Amino acid sequence: MQPTEASQTDEDAPVQLVTPDGRRVADDRNAPYRARTSHLGPEELRGLYRDMVLVRRFDTEATALQRQGELALFAPLLGQEAAQIGSGRALAPQDVAFPSYREHGVAHTRGLDMAQILRLFRGVDHGGWDSEAHNFHLYTLVIGSHSLHATGYAMGVQRDGLVGTGDPERDTAVITYFGDGATSQGDVSEALGFAAVNNAPVVLFCQNNQWAISVPTSTQTRVPLYRRGAGFGVPSVRVDGNDVLACYAVTAEALERARSGGGPTFIEAVTYRMGAHTTSDDPTRYRTRAEEDYWRDRDPIARLHALLVSEGAWDDEAAAALDAESEALGERIRVSVRALGKPAAASMFDHVYATDHQVVSRESAWFESYESSFTDQGGHR
Repeated sequence: MQPTEASQTDEDAPVQLVTPDGRRVADDRNAPYRARTSHLGPEELRGLYRDMVLVRRFDTEATALQRQGELALFAPLLGQEAAQIGSGRALAPQDVAFPSYREHGVAHTRGLDMAQILRLFRGVDHGGWDSEAHNFHLYTLVIGSHSLHATGYAMGVQRDGLVGTGDPERDTAVITYFGDGATSQGDVSEALGFAAVNNAPVVLFCQNNQWAISVPTSTQTRVPLYRRGAGFGVPSVRVDGNDVLACYAVTAEALERARSGGGPTFIEAVTYRMGAHTTSDDPTRYRTRAEEDYWRDRDPIARLHALLVSEGAWDDEAAAALDAESEALGERIRVSVRALGKPAAASMFDHVYATDHQVVSRESAWFESYESSFTDQGGHR
């Protein structure tokens, strides 16, 4: 069944532009957001659909690779494609994103080769990509901590004079992604406080996927999560996280406000984690089949597909081309992961700090000595 909150009212209904069965929604409340998607024609809609399909294929392949022992762990995004693709495509090239560990869709929109994401989950290195090259920082595994990093970065952007100049190629916004569970961490509350009083150009994007591992949202909050922003003086909005057009529009508005000097925004995207929290989790132990079926009927990819079909923007030729591209991506991901070699154990000491650090250097030297103690006089282990 659908998760509910005791104090939810009509005004808490998420912004929606497309219904689960693929029909456009037009009312007074969503009119400003509809205007922000008016430039998205059939080609752009097909692009959003392609993004979501490819990201889901990546997710499926990565999950399978973990089951085959090729990855130590994986955090699936299954079901959250619209929230990530919609918001990610609203970003300008100069905007900067701070992800948690499930933002594979956002990574795709920032031009990151998704195969690089799996270096982290295979344990090859601490991240695997140049965060400055993509304006997409490394994944953060400590729940909620990066919301403070993003807010601090946004304050720096503000102090560097990169906000409110009126130059669309210069003005910069920062966005940080976290889940509903992270809102129970003090870091997110501190980030909201700092963002508010400093009028920081940051968007705090909460993907409420209903479950913080096995803890439902209903046991974490007495009110819809987006209302928390108002307590800090941060403009807040709730959006249908399975509606890619609504996610795009709401995020575009928030980013524009940030870039122009209007300060922070808190967004709650109401979505659902259709898979496990990570591949070490078994959601059947705490979720019902009825609940999963309810959300499966609201699948974000099926929703946009229905819209494309109803508007004559999808045909067999487009479907075949996307299927071929999806298959090629799956094969490339498999080959890339299996080709990753085993890094030298001592490499764990590399890049811990930007400059030499006495403690790390001492530990590295000790480890080198320790490893060499297992080598006999003939040079064999």
